[in-house]
Amino acid sequence: MAKLVLPLIFILFILTSCSKNESSTVDCSGVNPTYTADIAAIMNSSCALSGCHSAIFPASGVNLSNYSNTKAASQNSKFLKSIKHESGAKPMPQGSAKLSDASIRLIECWIKNGAPE
Repeated sequence: MAKLVLPLIFILFILTSCSKNESSTVDCSGVNPTYTADIAAIMNSSCALSGCHSAIFPASGVNLSNYSNTKAASQNSKFLKSIKHESGAKPMPQGSAKLSDASIRLIECWIKNGAPE
């Protein structure tokens, strides 16, 4: 029995440390962004541009030009990682400065709140 306990503790430690999601720590108290009021402007000015993630030429097959496509893309764990410039994803917007902390927070809270239109 004792031989089994130590490996189980080790496995639990690994699983809990790997499951930590950096974006889950954002405080969304009082922040209720919607796609129409908040997120569309960020996507249109930074992501859904010609040659990037537009409807006509969606880079890597990712179209961020409308609500349904952006909501679907936001369900991929790499979406937020790329916006936050975290490891495991290509930093976006590519070739431009990282989005402001305020914009990133709006996107995080939008996703956390179920990506309302």
